[in-house]
Amino acid sequence: MVRDVDIARWRLRSQHLVRPHAGSADEAVGTLLAVQAENPSQSAWAVASRTRKPDGADLASLCDDGAVVRTHVLRPTWHFVRAEDIGWLLDLTGPRVRRITGKQLRDTHGLDERTIDRATAAVMEALASRGHLTRTQLAEESRERGVQGSGHMLMILLAHAELNRLICSGRVVDGEHTYALMAERVPAPRRLSRDEALAELALRYFTGHGPATERDLAYWATLTLTDVRAGLRHVRDRLDSFEHDGRTFWHAPGEAPDRRQDPAAHLLQVLDETYRGYQDSRWVLDAAGVVPRTRESAIGMALVDGQLLTSMRRTIGRDRVRFDLRPYRTLTPSEIEALDQAARQYGEYLDLKAEITFP
Repeated sequence: MVRDVDIARWRLRSQHLVRPHAGSADEAVGTLLAVQAENPSQSAWAVASRTRKPDGADLASLCDDGAVVRTHVLRPTWHFVRAEDIGWLLDLTGPRVRRITGKQLRDTHGLDERTIDRATAAVMEALASRGHLTRTQLAEESRERGVQGSGHMLMILLAHAELNRLICSGRVVDGEHTYALMAERVPAPRRLSRDEALAELALRYFTGHGPATERDLAYWATLTLTDVRAGLRHVRDRLDSFEHDGRTFWHAPGEAPDRRQDPAAHLLQVLDETYRGYQDSRWVLDAAGVVPRTRESAIGMALVDGQLLTSMRRTIGRDRVRFDLRPYRTLTPSEIEALDQAARQYGEYLDLKAEITFP
């Protein structure tokens, strides 16, 4: 019989957080299909920690070259996505998410469709004439073209344009995210019919995130259960499933891990796919039920053997990185050692000394 802890361990393996790791950042992103990337620094670690040799330059190079883009897709937030996947993913998931950004532009900022189109055209003109621009630069360019509005309005407008397949991430300039024309960065996007896209989404989500439920995928991709089930019908013969806790869990063919895997511990943000990649069955991360079911009290988390044992706050100093941990229960010496080892690996990635602290 499969238990919550078995599913949590299984997901670590599906997501390359334990051996065998992905061979590169490109493979890690491709396996997961999309990696939430709202916080660029910690999201870069989310990708790197899934590879055999964590190196920030790997993902950075892919993003600069346009092989991986950081843009709004799936939900109203940023994700890292391979350029070859962004076209069909936006075709499939963009319309429902655009309703959210469109409503914000209308109801919160008082823009009608004509004003939205005019503001979007100003952004497109600026990018066409000046190339890759930061949000601050785009705000200046938009004002010069007669578009007024708050910084929040521009942020939502840019997300809306991303969801319309007009713009996406450009090269990082002086450490800052930039925007560029989608047609320039992804000149020949792969396109699929709706049925093909639903099938590919189901296969790759359940392969890269499984075991997971239909409702997990519906949340992850902002789709209806009807859509998810339509895609699953096309690929269910390429997946396996089991019943647990009154739900059906789908996954790539294989058996659940029967013991702790290597590495044993992970220091991640709560936006990581191990947490935010699910909603219906998220709490297999807490089989013992020790984590409060409230709004997250910290942006980081520490896992040992796939279980969420402490909140985590990362602080980067001049020569070291500190991880402040607040356990939800008393930790064992072996769990503390595993967390210390995870901190050292994270420190090596940042080229900083690492330490963990407890209150």
